[in-house]
Amino acid sequence: MPHQTSVLPEDMISPVRDFPKVRACLFDMDGLLIDSEDIYTFCNNVILQQFGRPCLPWTIKAQLQGRPAPESAEIFHAWAQLPISREEYLLKQAALQRINFPTTQPLPGVAGLLANLTASGTHIALATSSHAVNFKLKTAHLQPLFSHFAERNRVLGDDIRIPKGKGKPAPDIYLLALKTINDELTAQGQKEITPEECLVFEDSVPGVEAGRRAGMRVVWCPHPELLKIYRGREHEVLAGITGMLRLPDEVEQALDESGAKGRVVGRPGKIGDGWAELLITLKGFPYEKYGIEV
Repeated sequence: MPHQTSVLPEDMISPVRDFPKVRACLFDMDGLLIDSEDIYTFCNNVILQQFGRPCLPWTIKAQLQGRPAPESAEIFHAWAQLPISREEYLLKQAALQRINFPTTQPLPGVAGLLANLTASGTHIALATSSHAVNFKLKTAHLQPLFSHFAERNRVLGDDIRIPKGKGKPAPDIYLLALKTINDELTAQGQKEITPEECLVFEDSVPGVEAGRRAGMRVVWCPHPELLKIYRGREHEVLAGITGMLRLPDEVEQALDESGAKGRVVGRPGKIGDGWAELLITLKGFPYEKYGIEV
């Protein structure tokens, strides 16, 4: 069941209720499809404890999730203050990940959700910040699960089509994932899918903002510990307004002005606008709510 929260009346706007049918679902991977986020934490903690540092708290972990590796590294090392070089840290981290990433498992409800979406004819694509090497380590043993994503519909974090500095929470990765689907539809002479017809599945806060700024609907299914960090701010996350992406004031103003009459790609949402919801689990997903027939 969706997690319910309360919002002050003045924070609310009239929610949209007449959405078009969802024709495409776009998925994050780490912590959403597979349990790799907990493995990342384990590997980091092993190294931290070697140098007498405390385990990684969720207040910091929440800032790392979903972001491109260089940005996450800056945040992590600013907090960790380890007495080794970043290069040495990366070597230690990679060694632990090579051992542990091949043990990843699907999270509850994921296998059934992907199977049902495929059977329903809903288009799906992957949009993950993981680079190709780690993607292979995490997924090689899970081919039945990831076979639902055609190779052309997998957008990874080191995809050269994503401009430098434009990883999540920027919308580029989700717009590119949609483009991979639309390129195929165009080649077949079929109608392209609009952002409003897309549903993004995310566990991270930057990822939710990326989906919202892409002009898409979003399902946020966070780790229980992440949800604790954002307790009382759930609606801000769903609107994509937690300040993860900072644009120049003039850009934000232009987006606000251009979005006065509706959704605009690049602009976050509004609290209570109906474009996103929080789910505790992907088990029992409400397909009918999104016009998906299974």
